[in-house]
Amino acid sequence: MSHLQTLDAYFTEHRERHLAELNEFLRIPSISALSEHKDDMTNAANWLADHLKSLNIENVSVDETAGHPVVYGEWLHAEGKPTILFYGHYDVQPVDPLHLWETPPFEPAIRDNKLFARGSSDDKGQVFMHLKMIEALFATEGTLPVNVKFIYEGEEEIGSPSLPQYTEDNKEKLAADLIVISDTGLYAKGKPAVCYGLRGLTGVQIDVRGAKGDLHSGLYGGGVQNAIHALTEILASFRDEHGTIQVDGFYDKVLPLSEEERQAYRDLNFDEDALKEEVGVQELFGEAGYSYLEQTWARPTLEINGVFGGFSGEGIKTVLPAEAGAKITCRLVPNQDPEEIVALLKAHIEKHKPAGVEVTISEFDKGKPYITPFDHPVIQAAGRSYEKVYNVPTAYTRGGGSIPIVAAFDEILELPVVLMGFGLSSENFHAPNEHFHLENFDQGLRVLGDYMFEIANIKL
Repeated sequence: MSHLQTLDAYFTEHRERHLAELNEFLRIPSISALSEHKDDMTNAANWLADHLKSLNIENVSVDETAGHPVVYGEWLHAEGKPTILFYGHYDVQPVDPLHLWETPPFEPAIRDNKLFARGSSDDKGQVFMHLKMIEALFATEGTLPVNVKFIYEGEEEIGSPSLPQYTEDNKEKLAADLIVISDTGLYAKGKPAVCYGLRGLTGVQIDVRGAKGDLHSGLYGGGVQNAIHALTEILASFRDEHGTIQVDGFYDKVLPLSEEERQAYRDLNFDEDALKEEVGVQELFGEAGYSYLEQTWARPTLEINGVFGGFSGEGIKTVLPAEAGAKITCRLVPNQDPEEIVALLKAHIEKHKPAGVEVTISEFDKGKPYITPFDHPVIQAAGRSYEKVYNVPTAYTRGGGSIPIVAAFDEILELPVVLMGFGLSSENFHAPNEHFHLENFDQGLRVLGDYMFEIANIKL
């Protein structure tokens, strides 16, 4: 029998037990954002640590941080073989509004081959798959084809504030050849995807101040600068009519798409008409010369997220507003640095600031973009493992959003990151009735198991 046939037989035989064990994990209300769940966070970390120990994983520890604990473990007996560092998180989002849940969020229930519970898809269900894959390999092979390390945190849903420092402090312990993260999704139902890049994020708030207070528009209008007019002049200067960003130097370090990547995106046959219907617009908008997927996955953005100032109540109030403000964020792509982009934004704002106002700029949190080269052996190996199990070609995608800890791993550990997720965008993670399609639980276990053998045969 091939190793995939052996794994299939094992997972089929032990499926009910595995789901019962996953339900134990899901019943722990490990909500990192709420202080009243501090003990639950510790319980979830200990549950993971105990489960790792039961799988013959060694040097398992629950390491304290400034926030919630990090769980670590390792097995390093595959001499001469690569080492995979598996990452995930055991914390979950709050469950509000509770009345919209069809069944209680921490009482797992299966309906239509979907497992409903908070954390079922994001990310306890996918973390649990790592554990059961290890169990199956030990049971069927007596050993593992590669070395493994595990790092599971309890703060991903609140921005991973403690993990970068933990990673920096434990660089030697976390040393590996690649990082595997199962906290993303398939391209579509039945269509696996390897996500090999994520956009970064930065942003600022612009506060414009004119006169010392609001002024009567009849007495002062036309002679004193209006803060809202000044703000809109600044905002209008950021982009042209096609959405191309006009900030000097903004695109200078953007890593261009390869023709291979562009062809891979074309091969996905993305339905832009269906997207227009989904979001309720007559036409799409974006940077000329790029498809929608290229615009949202691999090109940087500058978006106005909010504008405030002046009078917005019922009726009219004839004043020159003294204050106005806006919040803007930029999604960044590989080779763009958040600090450099903020400096460029500040220079642009200063250059386009109208007379008669003062402008203050406040910075937001920053996250760097990340990419593992499209043709990297560990990325292509993941694609092969998906294809063996799903029996369709793997999509190679980038994510338009940001996962700051991925960029931190990339920067601190200097390792390729492979995002091998098994969720679906329709699974209500972060919302009521979160669920996980169990066909992807089943197939994902086999994909992960096969990937261990794929990596064992690669020279890294």
